[in-house]
Amino acid sequence: MAQLDYQTLLALIAKQGFDSSEFVRSAVRHAYQELIDAGLAENIGAKPHERNSERRNRRNGSRKRTLSTRAGDIEIALPKLRQGSYYPEFLERRRIDQALYGVIMTAYSKGVSTRKVDKLVEAMGVNAGISRSEVSRICKGIDELVNAFRERDLSHTTFPYLYLDATYVKARNAHAVRSRAVGIAMAVNEDGHRELLGLAIGHSEAQGFWEDLIASLVTRGLSGVRLVISDGNQAIGNAVTKLIPEAAWQTCRTHFGRNLLPRVRSGDRGLVAAGLASVFGQADKQSAMDAFGDFA
Repeated sequence: MAQLDYQTLLALIAKQGFDSSEFVRSAVRHAYQELIDAGLAENIGAKPHERNSERRNRRNGSRKRTLSTRAGDIEIALPKLRQGSYYPEFLERRRIDQALYGVIMTAYSKGVSTRKVDKLVEAMGVNAGISRSEVSRICKGIDELVNAFRERDLSHTTFPYLYLDATYVKARNAHAVRSRAVGIAMAVNEDGHRELLGLAIGHSEAQGFWEDLIASLVTRGLSGVRLVISDGNQAIGNAVTKLIPEAAWQTCRTHFGRNLLPRVRSGDRGLVAAGLASVFGQADKQSAMDAFGDFA
């Protein structure tokens, strides 16, 4: 599978209007806490409940602290000791924040790689005192959180409106950078909240590409879809008809406008564009009909 740069992936998600902060925040919180606990074990010479002759101190509870990160504020537990105190060195430098994001977003698109683990260790500093194997273990924990998000059950609610969109980005595949299609499935649930359901990477927007993405959503419990909105790609329409036959499919307002305006005389395009915006801005069918009448 092609590998996306994590900043590209974040930009794609943000472009769809989805707030991914809670998912990322939980992963960042997990990573920070694991790093703190691993660093403490190195500092005192023993893991929790471990008995050995190299122990230099003992744990004595913890204190809560709010830490500001790129994912937002998170609450971590800073350990207290019987003698002296311990404060993780990497929290003072905070260069690890960006590396954590890189690992998390790479885990989302492909899975944690050794290269990312190496960069994470480097960002912590060569004297951080935490072995590469410990960092690898922590990254596997992040990977589990990411996979849980990607494979989560969708049967907890219905999604009347499903949006499908794709864009092309440069991605690394087989040691070369090539253009890849990134398909994103966004939905509005029965409570009116927008939710990111899935993401797929493929060679092109062929019908099989969209069928695979929709099939994965259905397998995870997607139900109650009444309307699928996308651009005018007929491959999407065919995939919807095949896999969600009970749902209607329509072109989004942006592409509808792009298809409509070239068919209007240039002198009237401003008026038609304003009328179209007014119609789509109405709350119900009757209001839309009234607004259309004003421009007729």
